[in-house]
Amino acid sequence: MPAEEQEWTEIIEPRTRLLDLGLKDVWRYRDLVLLFVRRDFVATYKQTILGPIWFFVQPLLTTLTFILIFGRVAKLSTDGLPMMVFYLAGVTIWNYFAQTLTSTSTVFKDNAQMFGKVYFPRLTMPLSIVISNLVRFGIQFSLFFVVWLYYLVQGDAIQPNWFILLTPLLILVMGILSLGFGMIFSALTTKYRDLAMLLTFGVQLLMYATPVIYPLSSLSEKYIWLILVNPMSSIVETFRYAFLGSGTFNWSYLAYSLAVSLIILFVGIISFNKVQKSFTDTV
Repeated sequence: MPAEEQEWTEIIEPRTRLLDLGLKDVWRYRDLVLLFVRRDFVATYKQTILGPIWFFVQPLLTTLTFILIFGRVAKLSTDGLPMMVFYLAGVTIWNYFAQTLTSTSTVFKDNAQMFGKVYFPRLTMPLSIVISNLVRFGIQFSLFFVVWLYYLVQGDAIQPNWFILLTPLLILVMGILSLGFGMIFSALTTKYRDLAMLLTFGVQLLMYATPVIYPLSSLSEKYIWLILVNPMSSIVETFRYAFLGSGTFNWSYLAYSLAVSLIILFVGIISFNKVQKSFTDTV
């Protein structure tokens, strides 16, 4: 039968528009996204003794380390809040951003063999990473919620307020920001592998430029603007202000974070779409 008379179930055409996300195709492959999410969970804790308990152990160990080093030794301010809940709030929300960014940044490199053999919308892979880390965030947030509830019942200086309702918005902005940065770095690491290692180091440094281990109020007015340039700063500060009632909240800071995140996502989409056409030649 001539090729032109055959009925094809899937026609793959080169993508020509850099801003085309192909969300219609992604929706058609939604089952594949869920499979990738499941694969991430299984692969992460496969052959470990504690298994999913690591979801809780990791933030707890990080928080205890922060309490020992920054709370007890360095004696950094926590705005009068209990160290445990203060640091855990920062760790919980920072982990989502950091894990999503670092995992997304190596999508092309880590899945080069699969991409070269099987067709599916490439965007399904970074989206699955965002979703799987969102589930991790939900689990770790439940740990934070239990600790937060304990100190709230104890009558400590915790004063939650209605800004808690902004939590979904904060998560959304973090997801946009980490996905955008991840797509940019995933495009760059197809040619420059060093960037993957540099990014891991850079994310650790960026945490110190974000009010995770210190409150914004402890900084000199002269240097606060440097921290607020980082779009993650207002997200962490708003989250802490909403649940703990201490810290700084400003609508303009939050609007700035949202605007920067959208710009980063815009650049990320262009970079990702441009590289996905020819990355198999360079990876």
